Amino acid sequence: MALIDALAFGQWPLLPTLLLPALPVLLFFLALALRKPSTTKRRSSPPSPPGLPLIGNLHQLGLLTHRSLHTLARDHGPVMLLWLAGRVPAVVVSTPGLALEVMRARDADCCSRPGSPGPRRLSYGFKNVAFAPYDDYWREMRKLFVVEMLRTKRVQSIWHARETQVRRTC
Repeated sequence: MALIDALAFGQWPLLPTLLLPALPVLLFFLALALRKPSTTKRRSSPPSPPGLPLIGNLHQLGLLTHRSLHTLARDHGPVMLLWLAGRVPAVVVSTPGLALEVMRARDADCCSRPGSPGPRRLSYGFKNVAFAPYDDYWREMRKLFVVEMLRTKRVQSIWHARETQVRRTC
């Protein structure tokens, strides 16, 4: 009661200023605490190093990413699940034999990229080879691209332009 009286009469003028920035953080943790666990069965996933709520495992990847991944693979095994930017899962396979097996058995899952608004706009609704999802359309576009753009006659016809660009970079 004394707190309410103190707030009503303005004896603590800084209290709203201090509580206002903390309110979103408190609401976030309250929402996490009240969240219901998923009732659906989850598929077994590879082992994963512990991550932080918003950034996932990004804090564990240093400047030399390959060395960081090697260290994580040594601790968690050759196949592990990393959470990048909190909600984006990435399966990391560290051995060549397992990578070959994954690419043979799950190539469609590995080749597809999640759609996002930027690439959608740049590629007119994912209509080019670079951003199209891995499906029949992409395979046809790739064949057309290889036949038309990478044939020997076409590559030789623009050879001088490529040499000029290489000279400019040196």
